[in-house]
Amino acid sequence: MSYHFSKFVDLGFDEAIEKTIAELKEEGFGVLTEIDIKETLKKKLDVDFRKYRILGACNPPNAYKALQAEGHIGLMLPCNVIVQEHENGKVEISAVDPVASMQAIENKELGEVADTVRGMLKNVIDRL
Repeated sequence: MSYHFSKFVDLGFDEAIEKTIAELKEEGFGVLTEIDIKETLKKKLDVDFRKYRILGACNPPNAYKALQAEGHIGLMLPCNVIVQEHENGKVEISAVDPVASMQAIENKELGEVADTVRGMLKNVIDRL
């Protein structure tokens, strides 16, 4: 089982981020955090890295259900989505598969939430 869904898109990096955020919003997600890895690595380590952004996406109703089902699940929230530009200029968008990331937790109620969120994130990637 893969731990992510990915798709290459025919968009520039900035446009891919905007489109991804818009598609997340369509599925009821908000972006709580945004980490610019390229900028962070330059600032902290003075190294060059490709364009790479981590979007911390949250769907409040499902996050609430997950938190009710499993008190420590906040360790795995929010759901990360990445937008990265490869050396060849191709832009790839990936979303975590919450079912794969939560396999170690034996909790049926949480598994149902993970299945729901998986479908929503897969819809986002499929529409890009």
